[in-house]
Amino acid sequence: MRILHTMLRVGDLERSLAFYTDVLGMRLLRRQDYPEGRFTLAFVGYGSEAEHAVLELTHNWDTSSYNLGNAFGHIALAVPDAHAACEQIKARGGKVVRDAGPMKHGTTVIAFVDDPDGYKIELIQVKTNA
Repeated sequence: MRILHTMLRVGDLERSLAFYTDVLGMRLLRRQDYPEGRFTLAFVGYGSEAEHAVLELTHNWDTSSYNLGNAFGHIALAVPDAHAACEQIKARGGKVVRDAGPMKHGTTVIAFVDDPDGYKIELIQVKTNA
């Protein structure tokens, strides 16, 4: 078994696609409208669905926003340099809500970004073997 994707409901699909592709550098992998159900699914990620977990952005045509509740935590992305990633995200119009720095009670460098719908995305600085 492996994780295939995580689904997020989004209020404005074009705005979300711009964020995930232009700000975070993901690729739009596929997109399909379902007129009978009045929704669109768009899959974004850093690699093919055959080899990588991706995000499914679900846009219900008649819903412009969602109450995110308090059960969902965040999506985590590995980055080689959290400080540089934050600067790039800011330069591309993204919203950094916690600048890069050590996590509380630890040494791992993390940062947090909000997507257009308010979903939290954690950037985790990972050591490379280069």
